[in-house]
Amino acid sequence: MIRNLLACSVLACLCTVGFAQTTGDAAASIPIASAHGWAAPTHAMLLDATRAGSRIVAVGEHGIVLLSDDGGGRYQQAKRVPASSTLTSVFFTDALHGWAVGQWGVILATADGGETWTLQRSDTSIDQPLFSVYFKDARHGWAVGLWSLLLVTEDGGHTWRLSKLPPPPGGGKTDRNLYHIFADRSGNLFVSAEQGIVLRSRDDGLTWEYRQTGNKGSLWTGTASADGTIFVGGLLGHLYRSRDGGDTWEVIDSASGGSITDLIASGDRILGVGLDGFVIGGTSTAARFTATQRRDRAALTGVALSTGGNVILLSKDGILKPE
Repeated sequence: MIRNLLACSVLACLCTVGFAQTTGDAAASIPIASAHGWAAPTHAMLLDATRAGSRIVAVGEHGIVLLSDDGGGRYQQAKRVPASSTLTSVFFTDALHGWAVGQWGVILATADGGETWTLQRSDTSIDQPLFSVYFKDARHGWAVGLWSLLLVTEDGGHTWRLSKLPPPPGGGKTDRNLYHIFADRSGNLFVSAEQGIVLRSRDDGLTWEYRQTGNKGSLWTGTASADGTIFVGGLLGHLYRSRDGGDTWEVIDSASGGSITDLIASGDRILGVGLDGFVIGGTSTAARFTATQRRDRAALTGVALSTGGNVILLSKDGILKPE
């Protein structure tokens, strides 16, 4: 099975590694070695970044966590990260409290803005990676990953429980890879998944329904603008929009042929990045996005905005400056 990522789920596109599953129902949790120390950490593969207050926090291969307090000008490694597995996603509820997830089902938590982290969960019985994490508040969170893996916490991550999804309509493949979880302004939860599927929950994850965008490819990322418009994107630059909370979807021309690996919203503006060096942007009402392609065609894996509006680009080669 494809895995070892390059952007939440982009890993599926760039690296291959075999999965071995053992029998047994309980997650096997063992100590995981500390993150690798890098001589040039900004050149490590990075897969996701977010803001913790005004701080930028980025995560990536071998458990790397980078912190920037000057809008992305300079970075330093976190002081303590008790995991050496690839980290695929990071989310903060405020300037201090955040979570990161990744390979081997690892979930890490921080209460000091990313300086130090504790291991909340890992599962060495099967390398079933987590691709994305989202928290509604400091207590209620969700993490999603390979083969319909959906984990839920109601105590800030001290305990995580497995939540079983309903079977998809129409039969066929039961397990769907779940790539990115996010919420709209009303608190509805969305998960972009494979085969053009978006899962939606309007009751804090108690029940889920499958919404079909009309596409058949994997949707690697998604976001919601300030006006409640939902966007999802993925393979081959496919981009979809919903203005009715996920009931119906329309195709948006992303102006990009590179697979979209990350989308973020700032007000009513949407910014995205993808493979082959594409950077795309538009408004929540635009019929067509604009796109530029980097000369180096770098495989872009993530994007973030500093409080000052600086664009932070992530790639398999680390932090890149916008061209």
